[in-house]
Amino acid sequence: MISRRSFIAGMLSAVSMPFSAKAQQAGKIPRIGVLWHAASAEEEHPYFEALLEGFRHLGYVEGRIALEHRFPNERPELFASMAAELVASKPDVLIGVGGAAPYLVKATATIPIVFMYVPDPVGSKLVESIRRPGGNATGLTNFSLTLCAKRLEFLKEIIPTLARVASLVNPSAKISDLYIDQSNAAGPQLGLTTQAFQVRSLHELDGAFDAMVQAGMQAVVVNAESLFYQGKDKIAQLAVARRLPTCVWVRELVEAGALVSYGADQHAIARRVPVYVDKILKGAKPTDLPVEQPMTFELIINFKTAKALGITIPPSLLVLANEVIR
Repeated sequence: MISRRSFIAGMLSAVSMPFSAKAQQAGKIPRIGVLWHAASAEEEHPYFEALLEGFRHLGYVEGRIALEHRFPNERPELFASMAAELVASKPDVLIGVGGAAPYLVKATATIPIVFMYVPDPVGSKLVESIRRPGGNATGLTNFSLTLCAKRLEFLKEIIPTLARVASLVNPSAKISDLYIDQSNAAGPQLGLTTQAFQVRSLHELDGAFDAMVQAGMQAVVVNAESLFYQGKDKIAQLAVARRLPTCVWVRELVEAGALVSYGADQHAIARRVPVYVDKILKGAKPTDLPVEQPMTFELIINFKTAKALGITIPPSLLVLANEVIR
């Protein structure tokens, strides 16, 4: 049986080659630079594979494309230096994943950039508007920001007596202020008080969850942030250990042990990114390509976590759920 590590290594060798090797020798092979956020392709599973799958679906197989990947491991200084490296190599198109996108936009105003998993591209100043990006960047949003209220609503439906909800944010990400504003606006309409708890690194998670308990928080919303994806296993463990039901934005955190997630299908987004790259390679300009917003959203519930927390999931939610992990 092939391990995930071996599988990813095989995909890398089959589809990805350095800019300086095959791509330059062939002359006309498109060269694409990808700035991720985690430390490796394995940590980016399953979205790394989904992106490569999207390229293969369009016929971009070995000999037809050269991909150069960078993995900054959530370190701001590496985001900046790796963005500069990719820009200096003069690729045809750059891809920025989540929080990596602003570093690419800062590094170049001329090379086309396709971003993915950016909750608020206008608020993040990556584009002028959704319909008319206006610069050298466009892409796909996961629309997470506008779903803050819905996640609070699901927690309230699961726990009718809920009154105090923690909002886990990374203050190093500019969008965190918008998450806090959205939660503060939505909370009172549901009879909830929300409070933000800041985490800048995975080492701060223990202290943040301890502070939630001390503050009398009864549940947690984990906002869309690459740092929290990297720490998904630890977040799930801390939440269950401190008996804090958790609502997140993506399926992988529920698979790790969070109670419920509600958000866009991020696998589908990763597979769609190559469509934008393909259009640009064929002559389209980013400013003429509207930012794509997700049309479908997934509600996923971890029944095992609910049982561990002593929570009964309402039948109405079980019927709505796209998937129930048992």
